[in-house]
Amino acid sequence: MKEIFADLHIHIGRSENGKPIKITAAKSLNFANIANECADRKGIDVVGIIDCASPYVIQDIENFLSSGSAHEIADGGIIYKNKVCIILGSEIETSEVNEQGKTASAHNLCYFPTIKDIKNFSKEMSNHIKNITLSSQRADISAYELIDIVERYNGILIPAHVFTPHKGFYGNCTDRLSKIFKEKFNKIPSIELGLSSDSFLADKISELENKTFITNSDAHSLPKIAREYNKFLLEDISFKELVMALKNEGGRKILANYGLDPKLGKYHRTFCEKCGKRVEGKAPVLYCPDCDSSNITIGVFDRIELIKDKKETTSPNFRPPYIYQIPLTFIPGVGTKTINKLLDKFNTEMNILHNSSREDIEKVVGKKIANIIKDACTGNVNIQVGGGGVYGKISVDRDKK
Repeated sequence: MKEIFADLHIHIGRSENGKPIKITAAKSLNFANIANECADRKGIDVVGIIDCASPYVIQDIENFLSSGSAHEIADGGIIYKNKVCIILGSEIETSEVNEQGKTASAHNLCYFPTIKDIKNFSKEMSNHIKNITLSSQRADISAYELIDIVERYNGILIPAHVFTPHKGFYGNCTDRLSKIFKEKFNKIPSIELGLSSDSFLADKISELENKTFITNSDAHSLPKIAREYNKFLLEDISFKELVMALKNEGGRKILANYGLDPKLGKYHRTFCEKCGKRVEGKAPVLYCPDCDSSNITIGVFDRIELIKDKKETTSPNFRPPYIYQIPLTFIPGVGTKTINKLLDKFNTEMNILHNSSREDIEKVVGKKIANIIKDACTGNVNIQVGGGGVYGKISVDRDKK
């Protein structure tokens, strides 16, 4: 068994020939660039690219394989440079109707072992999506129906960023996932927490006690890859091994979730759309105390407080630690030149964060910057809470010597 790092939610901005895939993502985010970034800079061992159902991306993948630098393996996934296993995925927006009869929508992460499987999935989903070439397009089916299609092509489905007010199941559709998936709820091995929540918050909901939690970047640019990620214990890097870990089978498991403090998430607290500011106060905040408006975006923390069914947070024995960590690109005073110096010495960001001491870093960038980096990477920072689509902010003691 070996420890590996995985980020399973990365978008593609453009295809190799410039076709738009995820409109809001950077143009530099294409299949090959993501593979290189994970292999050569981030040190991510398993990467989930979740726009692979687009026919434009499928063509890019086939060209990528034909170049000889990557190959598919029998247990699922594409191996690149003998360093990275690429998992082919698709983010699908489903149409839901909640218990009050109101329509809503939510995002689902669908992962597949082979390019043949995702091509077949793409072909079938083109009957349910108006433009299959674009990412995260809304389908005319529910998640209850989608999971059967995913399984038909040997895939698994994981609800994405479940607590966010926009496109998250708990945040946007329901107070219980089991109401959406019904008798198929046990087919879901895992849920994605999202940037504004953590294990402590999610474990306030009892139906999640047997689900594994994953933390992913939802990257819309290359530098954002691995701002949140997971440490797995696997026999090897492959789709099969990943699924076993998500299901806690055969000794495979998640060892740790690494993520931002939820207070830094852009939807952590409720936001008043009329006043244009984050609403303070004891959760759950369901109206603005300043203007009495109900035109609000309910924050993740507030939503969980509203729908939780456990008086005290308790976690199952298999739940790994959730470790607060600030990515290098988020740390004030740590710019591109500093990061490149560190990468020249330690090769990857994972090496900097996990295999380098304060003294090691000090030898490269000096004591002051080393102290700032290590404090930020261990959560020893001051935080201004985020909300309403605006990320929280961190500050560090720049006078450290």
